[in-house]
Amino acid sequence: MSPFTQGRLLCLLALNLPPPPKPYPPSHSLLLLFCRHRLSSPPPPPLSRSPRRSFSASPPSLPMPRPAKQTAQWKEKPRQAAAAAAAAAAMESAPSSAEAASSVVAEGLGMLSLAENPAAGSPPMQFGGAQMPNQGPVRSNPQGMWKPKSYGTASSSVAAPTEAAATSSVAAPEKGTGGSANTLTRLFKGPLGADFNVDNNTFSQAQIRATFYPKFENEKSDQEIRTRMIEVVSHGQAILEVSLKHSGSLFMYAGHQGGAYAKNSFGNIYTAVGVFVLSRMFVEAWGTEAGKMQAHFNDFIEENRICISMELVTAVLGDHGQRPINDYVVVTAVTELGHGKPRFFSTPELIAFCQKWRLPTNHVWLFSTRKSVTSFFAAYDALCEEGTATPVCKALDEVADISVPGSKDHIKVQGEILEGLVARIVSCDSSKHMEEVLRDFPPPPSDGVGLDIGPTLREVCAANRSDEKQQVKALLQNAGTSMCPDYADWFGVGDSGVHSRQADRSVLTKFLQAHPTDYATMKLQEMIRLIRQRHFPAAFKCYCNFHKVDSLSKDNIHYKMVIHIHSDSAFRRYQQEMRRNQGLWPLYRGFFVDVNLFKVNKEGAADLTKDSNSLLKSINGSLDTNGLANEDENLMIKLKFLTYKIRTFLIRNGLSILFKDGPSAYKTYYLRQMKIWGTSTGKQRELSKMLDEWAVYIRRKYGNKQLSSSTYLSEAEPFLEQYAKRSPQNQVLVGAAGNLISTENLLAIIEAGRDEEGDLHQEVEETPPRPTASMVDAVPKDEGLIVFFPGIPGCAKSALCKEILNTPGGLGDNRPVHSLMGDLIKGIYWQKVADERRKRPYVITLADKNAPNEEVWRQIENMCRSTKASAAPVIPESEGTESNPFSLDALAVFIFRVLQRVNHPGNLDKASPNAGYVLLMFYHLYDGKNRSEFESELYERFGSLVKMPLLKPDRNPLPDPVKDILNEGINLYRLHTNRHGRLEPAKGSYAKEWARWEKRLREILFGNADHLNSIQVPFDFAVKRVLEQLKDVAKGEYKTPDTEKRKFGNIVFAAVTLPVEKIKALLDKLASMDPKAKGFLEDKNMLNNLMKAHVTLAHKRSHGVATVAGYSVFLKQNVPVDFTALLFSDKLAALEAQLGSINGEKINSKNEWPHATLWTAPGIPPKEANTLPHLVSEGKATRIDIVPPVTVSGVLDFC
Repeated sequence: MSPFTQGRLLCLLALNLPPPPKPYPPSHSLLLLFCRHRLSSPPPPPLSRSPRRSFSASPPSLPMPRPAKQTAQWKEKPRQAAAAAAAAAAMESAPSSAEAASSVVAEGLGMLSLAENPAAGSPPMQFGGAQMPNQGPVRSNPQGMWKPKSYGTASSSVAAPTEAAATSSVAAPEKGTGGSANTLTRLFKGPLGADFNVDNNTFSQAQIRATFYPKFENEKSDQEIRTRMIEVVSHGQAILEVSLKHSGSLFMYAGHQGGAYAKNSFGNIYTAVGVFVLSRMFVEAWGTEAGKMQAHFNDFIEENRICISMELVTAVLGDHGQRPINDYVVVTAVTELGHGKPRFFSTPELIAFCQKWRLPTNHVWLFSTRKSVTSFFAAYDALCEEGTATPVCKALDEVADISVPGSKDHIKVQGEILEGLVARIVSCDSSKHMEEVLRDFPPPPSDGVGLDIGPTLREVCAANRSDEKQQVKALLQNAGTSMCPDYADWFGVGDSGVHSRQADRSVLTKFLQAHPTDYATMKLQEMIRLIRQRHFPAAFKCYCNFHKVDSLSKDNIHYKMVIHIHSDSAFRRYQQEMRRNQGLWPLYRGFFVDVNLFKVNKEGAADLTKDSNSLLKSINGSLDTNGLANEDENLMIKLKFLTYKIRTFLIRNGLSILFKDGPSAYKTYYLRQMKIWGTSTGKQRELSKMLDEWAVYIRRKYGNKQLSSSTYLSEAEPFLEQYAKRSPQNQVLVGAAGNLISTENLLAIIEAGRDEEGDLHQEVEETPPRPTASMVDAVPKDEGLIVFFPGIPGCAKSALCKEILNTPGGLGDNRPVHSLMGDLIKGIYWQKVADERRKRPYVITLADKNAPNEEVWRQIENMCRSTKASAAPVIPESEGTESNPFSLDALAVFIFRVLQRVNHPGNLDKASPNAGYVLLMFYHLYDGKNRSEFESELYERFGSLVKMPLLKPDRNPLPDPVKDILNEGINLYRLHTNRHGRLEPAKGSYAKEWARWEKRLREILFGNADHLNSIQVPFDFAVKRVLEQLKDVAKGEYKTPDTEKRKFGNIVFAAVTLPVEKIKALLDKLASMDPKAKGFLEDKNMLNNLMKAHVTLAHKRSHGVATVAGYSVFLKQNVPVDFTALLFSDKLAALEAQLGSINGEKINSKNEWPHATLWTAPGIPPKEANTLPHLVSEGKATRIDIVPPVTVSGVLDFC
């Protein structure tokens, strides 16, 4: 390779390294200096980029902020004409040999960025004003911004056009795009990429086009997260940021060329609605200047590769918790994509960005002290079961250190029903930066107020109800050409519409096989390979990129990839992988990637492959090590309100159960949901009464025809309104009702079975990882019981079932016990169980088969609903590992037991040649869940959990040879499944390795038989413990572990609780010293009647939620209380109290007269004790001073 080519390649790869994890100012790279030296040319002009928090261009008169200490504005950096001219001259005089050697590289890679920060735009690779060889002319852009050109190819049949041509080639369908359609038809007879072959000359470039925040699954309980948040804020390490959760759908926008995206799709009604609503936001904000500002905005975010994420709230895409008053969007994230790892704007940056472009913002609160953050959580606990937008926002305004109102007021645009709050940990500097932004960027005016801005979203949808395509077209036309100049993402190209919109399935494999051209491509390939190898529930959907249609050739294809994660478990499992490999990039929500596969000619491909691979390997693992940031930085918690959950989870999501399985199954469903949430007992009673009435009402009205979940509020809202009118208590329960907006004639038309957000299907609530209260799950005697076993072969389930069957009296309630052994059942086992249960629904069924995954658990849940039964999972006790609920000790015991079997009905015994492989297969079915997650999910699904003792707690460690052979098998299993899937081990490429491993496994386990026998608990002991637990479940006496104690949703007042025995002792002492006291107390029987005592500090009804929450900083701490007098009348008695201090801070009661109420006559409310001092002054009550005062220590708590 020539010196020129070496230097260029080195420069190229160096400048596509990932950005530093923190926004440090850029510095000149040694590699860049080396590259310039090798090229023997004058230094290039200053790169068109700014520090991490700046962009190289901004709209006219709209400088962008930088929330760091500097106050510089976002603007273009000037070019240096002299340096540019010198560089151009040097390039023109470069040796012809260097030009020839670099031609291939320039053709394939010439348009990659020379910026030191890959987050900046990607200008053509040129020095000064001279273009590299084989580059086409580049369009001159306003603001001096260069746009990247598509790769050239080794094919000479269709030359890659310039970016200018590509930009203008895809127009709206009515404008005609016959040439583009002809190009597709001429080049590709089948799906895009089907005929593309990968060889050593094939390269790929992948760029993230749109994305939302990574989804970090909390492995700790909500209470643990709250505690940790309070700790880091208290120590000054971070600040808590809280924002409103508007109830809508995720919408992402990257410009009219970059695309509009929903959560997992694009080019449909969801994105068309989003584009329309966003265009109206511009008209409302900018008035007559909207068109010009839309064009500036699109140019700006495309040139700087920015994606805007929004919550899209409308009345036309299906019902959530409340139909919004207006259709709107709120910006939730701004992402600088660049050509590397995405960078998300901080909230101050986001607000500054939105203020300048007049985009809608959300309400945000910052909590920077221990007092404010504890007050926030206490305020939520006080409001979570009855909170609506007005009291919640009012309380947070009062307790927060900084409150930043949103430009869209939730109460005015969506209504009172508030979905929830999102709390997350942010940088300590957030408060300072926020104050600077609020000072420098005041709220912008709304120039469109009062103007006729055309038809509304609801009017457009109502007027175009023929089909979805007609609605999409009408929405895009009404959005205007400044916002949406072409419709390619929705309708494809050409008069005939979309030409093979979906790319060939093979393009994903071809992308992974091709050589990466830059660091970002390599990291995305790494991510996708891992997801596929670990079999995470995800899909990679690939579509033709119609914006690049004129750049296509047989050796140069462009497509869009949608990374669709099907289950939240994938995010959790991926996070565990990130802990093991911190170089992994995060797995984002709403994940869209532009992919380019191309070939260069053979002459330069060998050198390019060799050198690029070596450099990329040296980079991998040495940089970007903060793929998973410190876990404290990722602490986030979602806090939802019961008034929202009543509508969505209990009413909407319960419709299918109610209409399919009946009121009894529906009652089981909603009671279990409330238990999972930890709903207070009082609210559970109130809700049960209301929901039972709702079930009767809606079934009577609709019969067997199920109410549509997309329009359920048409029936639920009038019902709730009438129910709320009956009493103030009902009004508090419902929250708000009565502002129903009719949507039947204006809903967007959505293809059957397709729902972008999953909101038209049963939404699964994010539940805490472990039970939060002691609850009783009774099995009524007219119901059945399914006992099943989420275990592994060798866990002794069949032996246990035999012992249960042989137990006199069964489980103690006279219900018959029936067992179905999986190894003896022909056909589909769980279908057979369901059939048997329909025949005999009241029996106790022992499902003697391993039930290892969520698919089986769902079948059992369905059986419970359809046959009126409960279920009890029986699991072997084990500590588990970081990613599996079973430890290696347990796995060793299970395999050892299997290898001792003889003539097993399922042929899994010592004669089985691959017994070890089968056990490993079952073991990996549980992979991705630790023990806590495994147990919690089972409990949350079934309401009970029976543990079968397995290993002695005081056992010796597993011998190293046993541990080593198991780890060797686990590694071999992963190699085998990554290559062959579920192919039998004897038929794969590792057949010899499997045979050797199985042989050594037997030798090692039997060589350590004494140890494996010694660590197991006696089987009769295990049977006894399981029978005790199952009998408790059957009798309704089973109680879940009481792992957490905290007030949840029923905080009414703050008080100092007092030890009753000490108060009684004080009264006895007073009676012995004062005849009046003795005369009053002797017939009051305080010994038996005084059960509780406290001094009230504040009541949320009288003093407000924020006042009550303010005491949270002192929660559970001791407070000295001096009692100075006894006051009593014929109807009341109380002790006068003077509160002491905690850590030097005086505790004050908001009551005018702090006291502890002792007694009230029948019918007299305790609050009347506040009148005792006044009654004394009127001579209607008696006061006995306590000299000296008696001090009693109490505990500050919420009641």
